Amino acid sequence: MPEDIINLIQESVIQGRIYKDDEGMDEGMVGQPGVTELVESALASGLSIQSIITKGLSGGMNIVGQKFEAGEYFIPDMLASAQAVGAAMEILEPYLAGSGVNAKGKIIVATVKDDLHDIGKNIVSILLRGAGYTVKDLGNNIDTQAIVDAVREEKPQFLGLSALLTSTMARMADVIQMLEQNGLRDQVKIIVGGAPVSEEFAKSIGADGYGADGFQALAVVEALTSGTEN
Repeated sequence: MPEDIINLIQESVIQGRIYKDDEGMDEGMVGQPGVTELVESALASGLSIQSIITKGLSGGMNIVGQKFEAGEYFIPDMLASAQAVGAAMEILEPYLAGSGVNAKGKIIVATVKDDLHDIGKNIVSILLRGAGYTVKDLGNNIDTQAIVDAVREEKPQFLGLSALLTSTMARMADVIQMLEQNGLRDQVKIIVGGAPVSEEFAKSIGADGYGADGFQALAVVEALTSGTEN
């Protein structure tokens, strides 16, 4: 039954299971279809992309969020679920254009020039994909011009910049300045984050938002998305 597949997709998200060989939060789940196999089955059964995303994937993540807030789940558990949703979205992305269902938005993320740290950025990418955004991760130690070029070519709604060093976080200001010089600043919302970054610093360089961690970054993007939709 179609509804059964949706429920199983939701449960796989809650369990953080991508493939059938993955263990879940509960015991005895190895060998049962994971979210990727279930999404493929849902597509083969003719289920709508919208149902798969809203009822299965987003529905599962909503429950995961509730468990996290209740102290039943911890950060690794929530990340596992977000990774499962991200894997499912990769399967669904080729179908989105013809389905009438759009991703929430596109975001480019990058760690700025001369900074090789990317764990925080990677977590943000996983959470954003899990929430239904299309994410292009440029990597770390990315030249300012390369970031500006990516914004010009990809036309994202959001740009996320990360830095872990006080010596490199000034590069964020360089990116914003170069976007302004190229007439691109008003076309993208900019969120910054990283250990040395603060709300005050974000405001001082003209960023649109600041995320102290991956979850706050996601919340900021969601708030900005709502704001741009109004």
